[in-house]
Amino acid sequence: MKKIITTILCLMLTLLFVGCGKADTSEVEIDYGTSSLYSKEDMDAAIKVIRKQFRSFEGCELHSLSYISDETCSDPDTLAWMNDLRTEKDEKEPFTQCIAFDSSFRSPENGGGAWEANEEYTWSWWLARSEGGKWKLMTWGY
Repeated sequence: MKKIITTILCLMLTLLFVGCGKADTSEVEIDYGTSSLYSKEDMDAAIKVIRKQFRSFEGCELHSLSYISDETCSDPDTLAWMNDLRTEKDEKEPFTQCIAFDSSFRSPENGGGAWEANEEYTWSWWLARSEGGKWKLMTWGY
């Protein structure tokens, strides 16, 4: 009996933190900024990855995504950080490009899990890729 209760509690906690529904990403204001590094297509490919992850934030509503800057994305320290975040599953080639976006979104009306009820959050999203590869979401949050 104790084992069943523990299993049920673990499942409930997992659902609270991961979410089981989809977030709203239908009406997002995109600010591509000015970039000499990335085309709109490059940015859209990264945004697609962000939206896919965001959809797991049950009850949240994504309001905006804004490209951070070429200066930040081309900084050697930033690229080194992205490579430090690599896992064994990542491509064998080191990451040669990174892209980052700031976002604003609203948490679920009733909160739940890690969310404060009906709060506006501002998070950053960091992605990296090897030359010509697909964007990989490396980290996101405050």
